[in-house]
Amino acid sequence: MIKKSVYNFKSIAIVYTIALLFFACADDYKRVGEEAKSKLYPQGVADNYKLTYTETQEPISTEEVSNTRKIAILTGEVSEDFENLEFPYRTFPKGLKVEFFDKEGKKSVILADYGIIYSGTNIIDLQRNVIVEMQDGKRLETNQLYYDQTTQWIFTQEKFKFSDEKDGTLIHGLGLDFNRDFTLLSAHKTGDGYKIIKEGVDD
Repeated sequence: MIKKSVYNFKSIAIVYTIALLFFACADDYKRVGEEAKSKLYPQGVADNYKLTYTETQEPISTEEVSNTRKIAILTGEVSEDFENLEFPYRTFPKGLKVEFFDKEGKKSVILADYGIIYSGTNIIDLQRNVIVEMQDGKRLETNQLYYDQTTQWIFTQEKFKFSDEKDGTLIHGLGLDFNRDFTLLSAHKTGDGYKIIKEGVDD
């Protein structure tokens, strides 16, 4: 649990650093003529983008051959490449999907209307109508979600709705983090105005 908290703190710190760098040049002053900022254009645009993440499984004995296991697949209808910039990133203006696979091959899915991959920090930023459909039927809805590929933690500081159809639980809260396999989950705030509802159970 302590290790998880450290990972989450580092991930959040990285995200705030990214935000500062990404919006550092933004201001409300309207520039004209030579002072006007040039619009950024991607160095490349890819249709039906697909990226597969794997990890190597070490052999148990010297006679066995190590193999790789598929842990995630990221796909997007359109991907814009800004990797040539000082702060490299890749955008998905028409949305993206990330599929996660546990050790048994069971799949969980994250969907978002917009996404950014920051290659320098290994952070995936999923935005707008983010939906997580877990392999055991649980569902998470929020407006923004981050996936730290280095620590393998997924987290949000936004409001969220978490539901479990199996036991009728519905949770509204603020801030949530969990591991890639969705086996460890921690809600930051679910009280003081946020609801925890269990259908069919009287108080």
